[in-house]
Amino acid sequence: MNLYKIIKQNQKLAEKRNPAFDTNRFAKFLIYFMIVYWAALFLFFGVMLPVMFEELVPNMEPYHIMNQGFIYVMLADFLMRFMAQPSVSQEIKPYLLMPVKRKKLISMLLLKSGLDSYNFMWFFVYVPFAFLTVIRFYGFGGMFLYLLGIWLIFVFNNYWYLLCKLLLGEKTLWLLLPTAIFGALGAAEFLLDGLPISRFTMDLGEGFIEGNPWSFLFIIACIGVMFLINLKLQQRMIYNELSKKEDTKIKHVSEYKFLDKYGEVGEYIRLEIKLITRNKTVKTQFRMGLIVMLGFSFALAFTDVYDGSYMTSFICLYNYAVLPIMTLGQVMSFEGNYIDGLMSRKESIFNLLRAKYYLTTLIILVPFLIMMFPIAKGKITILAAIAYLIFVVGFVFFMLLQLAVYNTRTLPLNANLMKSNKSSNWIQGLVTGCAFMLPLLVDKLLSALLPEAVAHIILIVIGVGFIATHNLWIKNIYKRFMKRRYQNMEEFRASR
Repeated sequence: MNLYKIIKQNQKLAEKRNPAFDTNRFAKFLIYFMIVYWAALFLFFGVMLPVMFEELVPNMEPYHIMNQGFIYVMLADFLMRFMAQPSVSQEIKPYLLMPVKRKKLISMLLLKSGLDSYNFMWFFVYVPFAFLTVIRFYGFGGMFLYLLGIWLIFVFNNYWYLLCKLLLGEKTLWLLLPTAIFGALGAAEFLLDGLPISRFTMDLGEGFIEGNPWSFLFIIACIGVMFLINLKLQQRMIYNELSKKEDTKIKHVSEYKFLDKYGEVGEYIRLEIKLITRNKTVKTQFRMGLIVMLGFSFALAFTDVYDGSYMTSFICLYNYAVLPIMTLGQVMSFEGNYIDGLMSRKESIFNLLRAKYYLTTLIILVPFLIMMFPIAKGKITILAAIAYLIFVVGFVFFMLLQLAVYNTRTLPLNANLMKSNKSSNWIQGLVTGCAFMLPLLVDKLLSALLPEAVAHIILIVIGVGFIATHNLWIKNIYKRFMKRRYQNMEEFRASR
């Protein structure tokens, strides 16, 4: 318990001592706003679901219907944890030099994760739901046992997420593990007779309400197994990370010689390529962007889920904008690790910004090729795909590169993705939000006033105008950056 208290106290002090704690008020306001928003939304669902279930399935109790959907709630919770919950492995590293056994330290951090308040998030749905449905048949005792079982399910889901997150940190190929598990559950549900998964979860929820010890023992055993798997993997991966065997392994290093003919801009393109391929945070962002892009594109091409002009435009623009927002949205933040070296050469920042623009323009050809699947299926026209591409390369890149002047927080190159994003400021949030939403608003406004083909041609003209003048506005960004370079350099150093 003393170790648990020390870790909790240290984490609170680390948050308060973070340079962005007092200065980044917009990010804190946004976080609190989203917490209140989701809590209110979940409460609304918890109150409305009993009424809706009674109308849709009058011959069954609402909690039976709710229990049948456990697997879908677990999937939603699993996906939401990737956006909101950091990995345990990043919390372990600062304590490795302490005179504490590594196994005990990892066990304590895993226990802390199981007791985290995030595992109670879905109670905003289940508490009002249980109060309106369970309590009238089983009283407060049945309601308490039901909520206890629900909490144990989300504790299990927490350790399942930590396992997948840990493996994904090693290789992106491990994404196939949760895909295969949830895919197998879906196949068993819909391909076998009797909906066996829904039936099992309904019986499990019924066991919680009735206080059946076997239901509780089953979920506790699952938690124990998942806890031990996480413990063993954390121990092994920490040992591999600290082992000198990895440090002495000789690896092939590509020099990208073909970039030599482009002078200093080529040098910075080489630096950007190595930044993407060698550093954990940047590489993870790039991979996740590609995965999301592929998922949306295939869903648009091969299903009817996103049929409709609005969703088609949204997904097309999202595919083009997601990678630039991840990379250019944090422009200069990764360079804050070595900003002093960049500032030692005349006009190096100007050529660095040009290199970022050129490389991101080449990268955005990847989503254009992916969009060939929806184009081949007739979900989107080739003119629309080209128009969105040119508009993003021109107008959206123009907006995102403005952040080179205002991003003043250094982002660690090899930290956890969630921890690396704690330093964003309100300007970054505003610009990236506008970069994502404005193209869609402009497209819908033009399409409402003009024929669709004419609207797309206007988007092409706007994009070509920004592309043709890119040297002028990048030069303007460079001059504004140089005017406040000492302030930016000071804040970059302070936030390392």
